[in-house]
Amino acid sequence: MRTRKLSVLAGLLAIGLIGTGCGGKRTDAPSDAAGSGEQVACEAADGRITIATGNTGGVYYTLGGGLAQLISANTKLRATAAETGASVQNIKQLVAGDYDVAFALADTAADAVNGTGSFEGKQKVAALARIYSNYTHVVVRTSSGINSLADLRGKKISTGSANSGTEVIANRLLQSAGLDPAKDVQAQRLALRPTVDGMKSGQLDGLVWSGGLPTPEITDLTTSLRDQVKFIDITGQLDALKKINPVYDRGGIPAATYQLPGDAPTIVVPNMLLVREDFTAGNACAITKLIFDKQADLEKVHPSAKELSRDTAPKTDPVPLHPGARQALGG
Repeated sequence: MRTRKLSVLAGLLAIGLIGTGCGGKRTDAPSDAAGSGEQVACEAADGRITIATGNTGGVYYTLGGGLAQLISANTKLRATAAETGASVQNIKQLVAGDYDVAFALADTAADAVNGTGSFEGKQKVAALARIYSNYTHVVVRTSSGINSLADLRGKKISTGSANSGTEVIANRLLQSAGLDPAKDVQAQRLALRPTVDGMKSGQLDGLVWSGGLPTPEITDLTTSLRDQVKFIDITGQLDALKKINPVYDRGGIPAATYQLPGDAPTIVVPNMLLVREDFTAGNACAITKLIFDKQADLEKVHPSAKELSRDTAPKTDPVPLHPGARQALGG
């Protein structure tokens, strides 16, 4: 099991300061019937856990820090949140034992349990809950002449961090439009902050981003450049994406989110919180219960937490719901 130096996450929470110091090797409590289907004490054991989030400026990062604070303040666990490249990286390092809980897009999680896409072999992960939805942002500079996905040909486009869920969606969108991501666009595999900087400086023609609403860095971009950037309607590619994974759906980014001229039609995909199959059942139950019992506190961290619902939380198929999470959700 490897030891990693984790990022320090700070941000002001209504419930306190997000304290996420340096994490190390995971120290789960002993297994307590995880996967057995038996009822367990819905109580976290002493120990430390690490949470894999995403890019700074993204919702995973912000909400993950809030979740770490919530766990540390209300259970015996000491939780640490880390900045990562997001979904694909999160799942691979979750399975490797570098992290204990991970945020991931539902389409990437489905690839993981099916052993498809970026994954060689079926990954032994389970879900604590389906959480909020990610909205696909395709934003371009108005002066770029881009009005559709097909117009991205030859353009310099940020397709998200390497091994991120954003990159998975970006590549699928490009392919659905008849473009080869490796040849037909000048793909830049950038994290969100350098992506926004590149858009501001004019070094990038456009970006693809999958995130909750609002994503702080996208707010920065649209506030800074205003009518110099615009959102592209990608909903014409929905049928093609649904053939890959039925989890994709139609949605819209409300105009007020980024002070847009009108609502931006787009494609949405749910997010999940994942753990390994052997994650301690008592911890899984306690964390899942805490998320919904203290939902109001998470909403103060980021408004995307308002989408949390006990009704939709168990809907994680094809990713199995962890038995401890099922107990917490009353299933």
